[in-house]
Amino acid sequence: MKHQSIEYAASRAIGASRALLLVITTMLSAATVQAQTQPVPIHHVWDVVQSGSARALGRVPAEQMMDLDLVLPLRDPAGLDSLLSNLYDPKNPSYRQFLTVAEFTARFGPTQADYDAVVEFARAHGLKVTGGSRDGMEVQVRGSAAVVEATFHVSMRTYQHPLENRAFYAPDRDPTIGLPVRLVHVSGLDNYSIPHPLYVDKGDSAAARGLDPQAALPNPPTGSGPSGSFLGSDMRAAYYGGAALTGTGQHLGLLEFYGTNLADLRAYFRSIGAVNTVPITVLSTDGSKTTCFQSLGCDDTEQTLDMTQALGMAPGLASLVVYVGRTDTALLSAMTTHRPLATSIGCSWEWWGSPDALNPYFKRMAAQGQNFFAASGDAGTWQPWVQDPWPADSAYVVSVGGTDLRTAGAGGPWASETAWIDGGGGVSPGGIPIPAWQKLKGVVTTANGASRTLRNGPDVAANADFTFYTCANQAACRANAIGGTSFAAPMWAAFIALVNQQRAERGMPTLGFLNPKIYANNVTPRYAAGFHDIQQGIAGSSVAVKGFDLATGWGSPKPGLINQLAP
Repeated sequence: MKHQSIEYAASRAIGASRALLLVITTMLSAATVQAQTQPVPIHHVWDVVQSGSARALGRVPAEQMMDLDLVLPLRDPAGLDSLLSNLYDPKNPSYRQFLTVAEFTARFGPTQADYDAVVEFARAHGLKVTGGSRDGMEVQVRGSAAVVEATFHVSMRTYQHPLENRAFYAPDRDPTIGLPVRLVHVSGLDNYSIPHPLYVDKGDSAAARGLDPQAALPNPPTGSGPSGSFLGSDMRAAYYGGAALTGTGQHLGLLEFYGTNLADLRAYFRSIGAVNTVPITVLSTDGSKTTCFQSLGCDDTEQTLDMTQALGMAPGLASLVVYVGRTDTALLSAMTTHRPLATSIGCSWEWWGSPDALNPYFKRMAAQGQNFFAASGDAGTWQPWVQDPWPADSAYVVSVGGTDLRTAGAGGPWASETAWIDGGGGVSPGGIPIPAWQKLKGVVTTANGASRTLRNGPDVAANADFTFYTCANQAACRANAIGGTSFAAPMWAAFIALVNQQRAERGMPTLGFLNPKIYANNVTPRYAAGFHDIQQGIAGSSVAVKGFDLATGWGSPKPGLINQLAP
């Protein structure tokens, strides 16, 4: 009996063990199924694909290689919002106590374990890890379309673009992943939206309005370049007018989707009898080419004019870094982590981006004391599906509109300014909620027609008319042929570099995100000392009026703005 009891007990134990094993196996199986069906939260399927309005053409070839960026989420989004509220509240002890890159990662970035899990997930599924970092909150990978389909449970298909004469590729459904660590976005799964630069040719603008090209520039330009065209130094003379501040010690960045040929920049300085002394780095953020040759189908007009405008306003910068990349997340990741950190950044490109994927990077910039200036566009008033002003309508960037500037003469001071007819602005067509600083009394008025519920833009403005001197594509330089808010955004980025230089010389921290400060200032009598209030002209259907408006924002900078921001 005793022996039987032992056997019975052993049998019970084995049975219990098997039952426990069954439970564990079931739990693991359920976890695996859950991981396999875990969605990436941001919607990746374009409406034109989902609705069928984009005609299906076929499948992406299985062997076609794809470059993707796997983006991890913020660890504590609510905590970051609270921190930003404190950082930009003059009454808070944390006012402008900005975080370093390492401090931000420690508080809000992915844990090392989570980041490593994503890397191992990619490798285990046959994707080659090509870049990214924990600080940057992204893992860059490369793999065939067949591997991408199997990894993210999608079918990569091609479609006829409904708005452009080309085909595009995109997934037929939102990606899901077999990974317990959450991803927030997979950049590079489609090429529906191709970024485009925000400059415009005078002839194209005139033709669109049924005008003779000469009528697009009715008044003679007053710059010091050939044929009276404006140089970058003319913008410095008009908006700053001093000599003490040159951007010394400051690092400025430019966002570009294609590389450049620095021979064009050298041609610009050589043709105007000047020399650039600022060190320039063209940095690939994801393995993209940093060179650009017209013979190979690359146009570096935007890239070169961005540099000439930034260097003209701040000729003594410690460095200028041109960030080049194929995906927006890779670009912003580098801009928020590269050392030395660029505290002022210009962007003269427009694309249909994902606010949920990119706003964490813009918030990170604000937390780290960086400023991102985005051109507001060259197609007049913002309209849904006609012009998507992203990233200019993000609530965490400074949107820069366009003006028509006249100076007192070549290299002379500001004389007058009106709104630029092609300047972008209006109410966010993407439905972005109005930020706190636009809710201040005196910003939204009956006269300006701004929204009380949605983000309004632009915030500020600068010259964008067809009055510039440009060199590009290893061809002859041109005078008074190209305009656009492309010129205004890097100008503003460089102007703030002057502000940050003065702040540094006075023992103050970097300025950080500009908008909370200028909106608070400009609803008071201090407005007149810092800005040219542009009250004439229209941009699209938006009329320039007294104070803030949807044509020029608060207007263009006066020299006095520097002392307001660096008192």
